Amino acid sequence: MIRTTATALAALVVATPALAEVNIYSQRQPELIAPITDAFTEATGIETNVVYLDSGLTERLQAEGDRSPADIIMTVDIARLSQTVEGGVTQPVESEVLEEHIPEAFRDPDNQWFGVTTRARIVYASKERVDPEEITTYEDLASDKWEGRICTRSGTHPYNLALLSAMIHHHGYDAAKQWASDLKDNLARKPQGNDRAQVRAIWAGECDISLGNTYYMGKMLEDEEQTQWAESVNVLFPEFEEGGTHMNVSGVAMTASAPHAEDARAFMEFLASPEAQQIYAEANYEYPVDSEIEASELVRSWGEFTPDDVNLMELADLRSDALQIMEEVNFDG
Repeated sequence: MIRTTATALAALVVATPALAEVNIYSQRQPELIAPITDAFTEATGIETNVVYLDSGLTERLQAEGDRSPADIIMTVDIARLSQTVEGGVTQPVESEVLEEHIPEAFRDPDNQWFGVTTRARIVYASKERVDPEEITTYEDLASDKWEGRICTRSGTHPYNLALLSAMIHHHGYDAAKQWASDLKDNLARKPQGNDRAQVRAIWAGECDISLGNTYYMGKMLEDEEQTQWAESVNVLFPEFEEGGTHMNVSGVAMTASAPHAEDARAFMEFLASPEAQQIYAEANYEYPVDSEIEASELVRSWGEFTPDDVNLMELADLRSDALQIMEEVNFDG
């Protein structure tokens, strides 16, 4: 178990031996974490080596065992974070720095993982064909007025499974299954592509609304071709009928056999620092977990919302039920 104190954050700027390094297994796209790793190296002198893994992160660490070179896991979605713990590939990290900057709701009860950003699962809606007042809840998406008008990525993608897990939490298994079935009936095409591809489909007139994560709007506005897609839609923040807007988390954990444990701890604490939280806010268009750090001006311009207060660990526990529903309704078929 690694333990540190709040004074450690200030010590990050102390000169570090040239051989100091942190090896990171990441399921986050390289361009999303590069601003953070670059800033960490500049502040501490500790080099970072990043291996991007689209899938199979836990399985790879299990296969490598004590021989694994990885110090840090970076991933998205509460279920993925929980899977690393259940797979026995993480270790607890006790740190006053992490506990001070990361709210209890966004960290593992046993300090096995720590959230570093949040994002909302929202609706992108055509400016030309959809009145924003038509969609105020996630339940609205099951209405037959949207038949043939919705696009989304795979129903078994972690982002959609987390949303369905929240639907199960609010309404129970049977009602959530009916919602998923009705949502499938409203699809304009089979689930495909990523969240940005759905916005492109709206721009192209293939559908009128889609599900997506908030930060993709910012990323599309950075791209010359994708700007026209982004400018064709409104960002809407639906809520559950008896809840708020669905939120998910990106997070970090230390591997069970981290060969550079102290440097890994320094990296984790840097992610919780005001500097890193501001980078996440400005460069990645995400919501910082540190309530003292504001979202970027662009993100704030999309509107205010009330986050759903469901416990993230409960959503992780409901993931298997959500996957079963998606398979039973043949959502991707």
